[in-house]
Amino acid sequence: MKPTTFILAFLIVSKSLFSQTAEVISRKSTDLISLSSMEMSSTLKIYDPKGNVRERQLTTNSGKFGDVAKVLVKFTAPADVKGTALLIYDYDDKADNMWIYMPALRKVRRVVSNERGKSFMGSEFSNADMSKPSASDFNYVLLGTEKFNNIDCWKLESTCKTKDIQSEQGFSKKISWIDKSSYLCYKIEFYDNASKLQRIELLSKYKKLGNGKYFAYLMSMENVQNKRKSEIITNSLNTESKLSESVFSPALLDK
Repeated sequence: MKPTTFILAFLIVSKSLFSQTAEVISRKSTDLISLSSMEMSSTLKIYDPKGNVRERQLTTNSGKFGDVAKVLVKFTAPADVKGTALLIYDYDDKADNMWIYMPALRKVRRVVSNERGKSFMGSEFSNADMSKPSASDFNYVLLGTEKFNNIDCWKLESTCKTKDIQSEQGFSKKISWIDKSSYLCYKIEFYDNASKLQRIELLSKYKKLGNGKYFAYLMSMENVQNKRKSEIITNSLNTESKLSESVFSPALLDK
């Protein structure tokens, strides 16, 4: 084999292994915080560019039933959003299903794919942020290592494989800072369709749960383009939910 041919082959193999390692890191990080079932109460804070804040109270319930994880989000306060509900069927090997109920309309409707990347109830989080991303929807590249808050992290890029996925997720790519020792993710940058930085998510106040998983009790999302910011603060969390599958029905969203 000619030297140049050997070097080219080596670079191709190295790139493949590097990409594979990046995907493994991403999967480990995601699995570490994935909960099969839970009952949670949270506060959603929405800040405008002047620092004015609106607060919303919500509950989140989830359960794993066969090959689908089902997530139900309901707003309990204030009065103008009380009763609003979002239901997600999160599949491992196909596109998610999502429904929303708005009390003012008194109607359950399905959230179409190009709406999933839109704002979640007026916040800087998106509807897509409320469900677990499918690992197969992205190409992964390990950009190297970098410190974040004095923590040695992998810096990992995840790029949407297709335009349809990009439209559904609401971003073209994201860059994550993942702790090299624990695999916990502390920071994510989201880039828009023009590859410009749009949102920065910070995850903190991690707690180790009884099942060995971890959960971030504080998540903040800052939109650097419109200068808005949102926070989700977890008030209580129960990972031993016994809710039946019947609770997670589109027909019951208005109940």
